[in-house]
Amino acid sequence: MKKLLSVAMMLVLTASMLVGCGNSGTDWDYIKGKKTLVIGITYYEPMNYHDPDTGELTGFDTEFAQAVCKELGVEPVFQEIEWDQKEMELKSKTIDCIWNGLTVTEERKANMAFSKSYVENKQVVVIKKDNADKFTNIDSLTGIKMCAEGGSAGEDAIAADPVLSQNEYIDVSAQRDALLEVKSGTCEACVLDYVLAKAVINDTTDYSDLMIIDGIELAKEEYAIGIRLEDAETVAKINEAIDKLLADGTLKALGEKYGVNVIE
Repeated sequence: MKKLLSVAMMLVLTASMLVGCGNSGTDWDYIKGKKTLVIGITYYEPMNYHDPDTGELTGFDTEFAQAVCKELGVEPVFQEIEWDQKEMELKSKTIDCIWNGLTVTEERKANMAFSKSYVENKQVVVIKKDNADKFTNIDSLTGIKMCAEGGSAGEDAIAADPVLSQNEYIDVSAQRDALLEVKSGTCEACVLDYVLAKAVINDTTDYSDLMIIDGIELAKEEYAIGIRLEDAETVAKINEAIDKLLADGTLKALGEKYGVNVIE
């Protein structure tokens, strides 16, 4: 009986050791082992969007991610996420990183690690062109209805501004939805990324009746890749790849192609 108990205890200890060994690998080991990097995105120009002619996923962040993954020796897998659920998706390993015009903030640093910053950006206010004479500065936006993407830097910018934060506000699921709210007249103004606004508001798009208010820059910011908080090795690997793409001119060329300000 004692011998049987001893054997049973040894089996339990062996199983525990095997479980411990299985959990001892780094997050980079996990990514390298499956040979894929699952990238959490939303769709918006010029970062990640479907080409209207071919239907293929393209954009600055799309091509950038593909180039980095080639350097890392893994396959990029792009997965659409709800932006306000991005931290939960990352932590639960539904995705391996957030790579979609992600603004670096102190609050987010508490929930994720960041790669080196690679693009400069700012938050701007978009209105209808018909209201150009009515809305010219922050004070003129008092008492209106505003919107922004839930969980975005635009939402944070509204909350941080002493004038805009007093307005009626609704959150929407995507930055393009914010533009549609303004276009339809449901909201009088929205706050969103300059990178997106510049890309889609022009005479050849459905948003030609909208405009960015000149002179209002609510928040200057930088984009980086969001990675699991404890994952220093993956951060280092990605940063090495970014440095290589900067050195050989790949990243600068992508910036010129898609009209974004690359940090060199």
